[in-house]
Formats: sequence, C-alpha cells, structure tokens
Amino acid sequence: MKDKFFKWIISDLFMNRKKIKTRGKFPFSKYFQNFEEGENAAIVREATIRATFPSRLQGRTGVVMGKKGKSIIVNVKDQNKEKTFFIEPIHLKKIKIK
Repeated sequence: MKDKFFKWIISDLFMNRKKIKTRGKFPFSKYFQNFEEGENAAIVREATIRATFPSRLQGRTGVVMGKKGKSIIVNVKDQNKEKTFFIEPIHLKKIKIK
C-alpha cells in the first residue's frame, strides 16, 4: 500500500513537470486552435491550466464530435465503452491517423 502511494505521488509530480522557462505560461495558439468534426485528437494535459477530465485519459486519442461553448466534445474509448468528454482545446493536440 505504501509503495503504491509513493509511486502515485512521484508519477503525478513528473506528469505535471514543466521546464523552468515555460512554467506558468501557455501558448495562445494552442488555446485558440480549431477542430473540425471528425478529426482525431490526442488528449495532452496542459499543466498550467486545471484540467476538467479524469487523469486516466492522459495520452488517449479520440474523435472530435463538435463544440459546446469553449469546450470540444470528444468521443474516447475508455476501457470497453465509448464515452463523451467536454475538453478545452488547450488540452488537445491534432493528430493524423493513416
């Protein structure tokens, strides 16, 4: 139990770690990026802005279904189910699947 706790703490520290010069800053181009319906996107948590999605989605890919307010609707296969998440565009990265 103790090993799992320390492993969780250490992984959380390194997942949120940024380089010194970029700490507290985020690129505006990522914040205002546009996504079209049907595009593929990877979920990449931006450490400077609080994420509104579960941490288990970090690194997963999904399909963009649309937009609602300032968030993007993304369908992600979580375990064996298709789930819909509302994620801000700063936490998404466009990818091309061949």
